Order: sequence, then structure tokens, then C-alpha cells
Amino acid sequence: MKRRHALLGGSAALLATLTACSKQDEATAPPAAAPGAGSTGDARQAWEASAAGTGFTVGQAMAARTVRVFFDPQCPHCATLWLASKPLFDRISMVWMPVAFIRPVSGPQGALLLAAQDPVAMMDRHEALLGSGQGGLVVPGPADSELLDKIKANTALWTSLEAGSVPHLVYRAGSEGPWGVQSGGLPTAQLAQMLGL
Repeated sequence: MKRRHALLGGSAALLATLTACSKQDEATAPPAAAPGAGSTGDARQAWEASAAGTGFTVGQAMAARTVRVFFDPQCPHCATLWLASKPLFDRISMVWMPVAFIRPVSGPQGALLLAAQDPVAMMDRHEALLGSGQGGLVVPGPADSELLDKIKANTALWTSLEAGSVPHLVYRAGSEGPWGVQSGGLPTAQLAQMLGL
């Protein structure tokens, strides 16, 4: 039984590596160590720290189950998580906080998403363009400098959490916890299970 758990744990680490974009070359990146993954206190501290980030909220604003997602607009794994999370929007709240490290356009695209009147529609459009190989939203001109500053602050916050890859989730699975951290995307069923749904 212990060997089975070890194999499953190794598979989960490999899956997390395959479902995340890292600052390092993905071919050589070790699995991201999620701060707080082994300690509820550390996960709660990460949750509290992540509240300083800026993002757009989707789903149920007052939901007890809340996820804060650090994502780079150029990350295909973040796009996959976006699609996987949509069926849960009626039961959870998600705050999508853009960071910028993959490509120079990441920051300006994040600024467009933060400025959107309808962030869900804009994110859907962006992810469709990204998925079709068109690189995501076209930035029509210089990005808003205040929004770029917020994305820089998100990136610094994400770095301070020692995340190392995106998507990086910091979550609360109920009004009184438990709290947790997840590096890498998850399919809908696993995301629901993580949140106790």
C-alpha cells in the first residue's frame, strides 16, 4: 500500500510538472515545491499573503471556497485550468491574478484582462486565440502603466511565495479552511475534490 501511495505521489508530481509553465526551461525544471503543501500554517500564510495581489474575480463573489490563481497570459497550462474551472464557477470564487515572465506581451495582455468590463468574455477570447496559435489578445497600443505596475507587484508576490511555475493556486476550501497551495493545473474533477466539492 505504501508503495502504491509513493507511486501515486510521484505521478502527481510529474503531472504537476507537465501542467505548469516554469521560469526554468520546462525540459529541465524540477517539480515545483509548493509552499505550504506540507503545512497548514504555511498554506494559511500563503493565503493571507496572496490577498495583496490584484486580479479579476469570476464565479460566486461570496463563496466560502475561494481560489487565487497566479497565471501568465502566455501559459497554455493556465488556459487549460481556465477551461477546467468554468464548470465550478457556480460554487466557487476564483481571483485570476496575472503575472508576467513568459514573454514581453504577458504584461500588456494581463493589463487588458484587468481592465476588461467583462473579464470572463475577454479571458474566453484570449484563451481561444492562444489555443489556436494566434498568441492571445492583440494589444492595441501602450498598456496602462498603473495596471502594468499591479502586474509587476503580482509577479513579485508570486515570486515571494516561491511558486516557480504557473498556474499557481492558493486556496481556501471553506470559510474556516482548510487552506492549501497547488502548483500546476488540475482537471475539473480534481479541482473540485481539492476544494471539497
